[in-house]
Amino acid sequence: MFADVIDYLQLVCQIGGTDLHLSSGVPPMVRVNGILQPLTEEILSPQNCRELVLGALKETQRARLEHEWELDFAIDVENLGRFRGTAWYVMGNVEAALRYIPHVIPDLPNLGHGPTVENMCRKEHGLILVAGTSGSGKTTTQASMIQKISLERAASIVSIEDPVEYRFEHNRGVVQQRQVGADTQSFVHALRSALRADADVIVIGEMRDLETMRIAITAAETGHLVIGTLHTTDAPSSVARILDAFPEDVQDYISSQLAHSLIGVVCQHLLPRRDEPGRVLASEVMLNNTGIAACIRQRRFSQLSGLIQIGGGEGMHTIDDSLAHLMRLGFINLDDAIGRCRDKNVMVQVARELQHAAAASSR
Repeated sequence: MFADVIDYLQLVCQIGGTDLHLSSGVPPMVRVNGILQPLTEEILSPQNCRELVLGALKETQRARLEHEWELDFAIDVENLGRFRGTAWYVMGNVEAALRYIPHVIPDLPNLGHGPTVENMCRKEHGLILVAGTSGSGKTTTQASMIQKISLERAASIVSIEDPVEYRFEHNRGVVQQRQVGADTQSFVHALRSALRADADVIVIGEMRDLETMRIAITAAETGHLVIGTLHTTDAPSSVARILDAFPEDVQDYISSQLAHSLIGVVCQHLLPRRDEPGRVLASEVMLNNTGIAACIRQRRFSQLSGLIQIGGGEGMHTIDDSLAHLMRLGFINLDDAIGRCRDKNVMVQVARELQHAAAASSR
């Protein structure tokens, strides 16, 4: 049994893992290339787990965990790096998961994003939504956007996070990172403060509730560039998710605001690579134009995917376009593509084309 959680985190980094899970009744688990597997053979008892988790927390954090029964936090480990953690109670036991945050923020092309996403960052005002499920790399994409903006223009950037993950240097722009629970009481409080603090860019770690969404849309409409994340699986559902958060009697007004202020949506997934160890980004990118704004205003979300598909000349692409491209490059297999696609038949057709091409080249 290792002495503390840092010993486990060192082992996670040594084997190239991204996440450490500490749960009672099972060994410590590590996620490597998206796959969860045992880190060691020992089984953690409830007492082991509790001591490991509480040993990683400050006294104030322990008190908050015991009071609220769950806690988001971050820790810095000397000579190792920074980790984002979530601790909670499970059947009366304290358990946790911790994710490694690299020192170096990758740029957008290295993540797998194209010029369209880079160009979004050059907008002076409006709303950019970065969407995806947990573990899909939303935070990293958002951090890469912040870094790009800071390097390219002298902007005042306020980032509201829970907790603070990547750490930014001041470049041409000034980046102020505020942590919910430590620097501000809530996302809503910090958003209101940012509107009064001469912020050019407002970054929201997660758009969780109606009031956060309302202020974010208003800020985007009144001259700020707002970048927020959502837990959604594609561009149409991202727009629907925001509007559905509001009462029906104000949805017409909110849809009009959103149609006017939205720059675009970047929705992403991380898939295991078939050609080498690691994962690769598949994405859907929607840019706001006249047709898409009309669909948002009239809440015709089912038509958005078709408009994305015909918007390729403007820099848009559907998730199916992205998956098909990755299959043709040999980066992903058919089963993983089908698990993320909108139209299974498209993926099957691409697989057949690849099979025919391989058969023809072998003759």
